[in-house]
Amino acid sequence: MKELSFLESVVSYFDRAAACTDHPDGLLKAIRGNNSVYKMKFPIKVKGEYQVIEAYRAQHSHHKLPTKGGIRFSEHVNQEEVMALAALMTYKCAVVNVPFGGAKGGVKINPHDLDEEMAEKITRRYTHELVKKNFIGPASDVPAPDMGTGEREMAWIMDTYQALNNDKIDSYGCVTGKPVSQGGIRGRTEATGLGVYYGIREALKQEDDMKAIGLTTGIEGKTIAIQGLGNVGYHAAMFFQEAGAKIVGIGEFNSAIYNKKGFDVKAVKAYFTEHMTLGGFPESTSLKDKNDVLELECDILIPAALEGQINLKNADKIKAKIIGEAANGPITASAEQILLKKNCYILPDLYLNAGGVTVSYFEWLKNLSRVRFGKIFKRYDEMSYSNLVNSMEGLTGKTLSREERLLVTRGAEEIDLVRSGLEEVMILAFNQIREIWKSDKRVPDLRTAAFKSSIDKIAEAYQFLGVFPG
Repeated sequence: MKELSFLESVVSYFDRAAACTDHPDGLLKAIRGNNSVYKMKFPIKVKGEYQVIEAYRAQHSHHKLPTKGGIRFSEHVNQEEVMALAALMTYKCAVVNVPFGGAKGGVKINPHDLDEEMAEKITRRYTHELVKKNFIGPASDVPAPDMGTGEREMAWIMDTYQALNNDKIDSYGCVTGKPVSQGGIRGRTEATGLGVYYGIREALKQEDDMKAIGLTTGIEGKTIAIQGLGNVGYHAAMFFQEAGAKIVGIGEFNSAIYNKKGFDVKAVKAYFTEHMTLGGFPESTSLKDKNDVLELECDILIPAALEGQINLKNADKIKAKIIGEAANGPITASAEQILLKKNCYILPDLYLNAGGVTVSYFEWLKNLSRVRFGKIFKRYDEMSYSNLVNSMEGLTGKTLSREERLLVTRGAEEIDLVRSGLEEVMILAFNQIREIWKSDKRVPDLRTAAFKSSIDKIAEAYQFLGVFPG
């Protein structure tokens, strides 16, 4: 069996799902391909010498605008990877009903080799190149953080965009994932990890599905191995730990550890931040190879690092009953066939890690409205709830304690609304995907169901717009 590249895997998933639809070939071809790819090279002066930086921005689909997708800083960035990630963003947005087309950006650098001054120079110059070609803007293309970037880079992007477009009142919406003080939204940092938690939690509620793979329902007591303790993996691990699961395996880019009794994730993170390795963490067994964390005996495996981590070399060694794709493309298409034959329950990336783009959508809406969520209604809601409690106390003759009253009358803060909205999106999307899987005999698995859901929604948008008049 041939190992497919990341882009080839995405295309193969699309084609498999497309075969389960009745859409015309021309429409499917239009949905499949990237619409625009901008490859650029620009010089940056480093300690008196010029260095040429290679960078990309791909816009996969314009069926809805703006396009949306992160910017990653990595020495492994290439055009094919960016195109694959942009395609996934299109399907991801469609499957969770977020009204964006897909895009992705990448700068071919190692972020660990950059000091702050150099990182800022490269980020601002990259933004300038995007502005020149109209590849950024609140109505055209809205970037976000990805691997190697974060709030700091997004703030630089916004500031550069505003300097070049100082007459646009909605300029804060040109990028998401910003610091809260710069128009960001509370809850964005942990959004992808929280979305992973909500998605797997919903799958664990399905009694028939869990029985088929030999698991009981619920999170309590489930054993979990996580590859990647970055933003996504860390927050997903924390939410599962708080819900009663045991995080028995943790892997990073240079090391991996195991403890069948489970880890304190916060302590592991602090140790790694200090030592830049997981090796030597108290009461843990260091694994021989960092990728051995993928092969641990566990109920749930969460790959939250790079694409292609589960492939033909190790697919037959995977022991987890559930794999939740927190990263983009962690399982190759070839490896997936081996896992499905082993009755492995795979929650696909285009659904499971959509929490980030969902909350980015909330941030974009906040920037366009220029109003913080909860600001208008919080005080009114608290007064209404308080009046209701006063009435009930008068009717019953009973009085709530101060703590009980505060709990009942509390109005929603921005983070409450963000998390509630994210939970609703993830639950609805899961049930839509699962319904397709269970009701359409042509659909063999959840990934195909998720892609079919996306294709159907995108096709409807194209047909409604008259791009393909019937």
